[in-house]
Amino acid sequence: MIAELGLAALWMAAALAALQLMAGTLGLTPRGAALGAVVRPVAVVQGLLALMAFLCLIYVFAVTDLSVKLVALNSHSMKPLIFKIAGAWGNHEGSMLLWVTVMGMAGGFVALVEKRLPEPTMLATLAGQAFVSLGFYAFLLIASNPFERLSPIPIEGNGLNPLLQDLGLAFHPPTLYLGYVGLSIAFSFAIGALVTREIGPAFARAMRPWVLGAWIFLTIGITAGSYWAYYELGWGGWWFWDPVENASLMPWLAATALLHTHSAGRGCLLHVHDRHFSGAFGHSYQCSCLRRRSRARHVHPRVAGDQYRRRADAFRFARFDRDRRRALRRGQPRRRAGVQ
Repeated sequence: MIAELGLAALWMAAALAALQLMAGTLGLTPRGAALGAVVRPVAVVQGLLALMAFLCLIYVFAVTDLSVKLVALNSHSMKPLIFKIAGAWGNHEGSMLLWVTVMGMAGGFVALVEKRLPEPTMLATLAGQAFVSLGFYAFLLIASNPFERLSPIPIEGNGLNPLLQDLGLAFHPPTLYLGYVGLSIAFSFAIGALVTREIGPAFARAMRPWVLGAWIFLTIGITAGSYWAYYELGWGGWWFWDPVENASLMPWLAATALLHTHSAGRGCLLHVHDRHFSGAFGHSYQCSCLRRRSRARHVHPRVAGDQYRRRADAFRFARFDRDRRRALRRGQPRRRAGVQ
């Protein structure tokens, strides 16, 4: 019964992700603006349903329900409780369910507490998060069902791989996924900002806490995984060179660079947008201002900016020269007129 409840929750979460994507997309149009109001509640409920499905999987592992195929293949009744629970994500199907749970909870948490972004940007962000989640929901439900039943029911399970029967399995994957998958929020924020063209200091301030939180968990997960691989197999073990483990280093480096550039100068996102995305997604508001002021509507933003600065310098020089001539005509000393 618990397995069927978890599977039903997973299907409903996938359906809500599809609804979140459609409502978020249509909410950006004038005709579908009314649908924007349902996006935040749908994102919260979707995250709760994904969490419910994952808790159901943990329960069937904790009670060793051998009628569930995943439990029979990765657990047995004599294991300590901590390893029974950790066995829920110590396999392919369980780790994928943990993945979509973190994605759903991250989207729901952003929808619940984030109030600093403009509403159109938030709708586009949640729609982007739902779009990414839908792919994982589809793969999990179609190809890697974690709640598949087994008949006949075996007397005892196969147990967990001895290398995985360690406390590292209990702490390493959850913290790694909280950081690794949590960075999907940064991607969704970027997509939302590019769609609505709302890139500025306020957007950078809103995104930074989420990136920082994911970076902290990712750092803990990588550190715990490295230590686990070291004392379990030594540096010569294949875990140290495992591409799946090392893949988490790439987003960690990217998140570290993002946090560093944000601290060094908050104009980083504007610079990246203007330099790399203006051709693909349209010119930014700042470039448009420069073009209107310089009347160079067919000139690259940097060229337009240079022309604007040259015209401003020429205007200041002309005003200075005008004031100097007036002062001379009045017969006043040059120093008194402000001319050195």
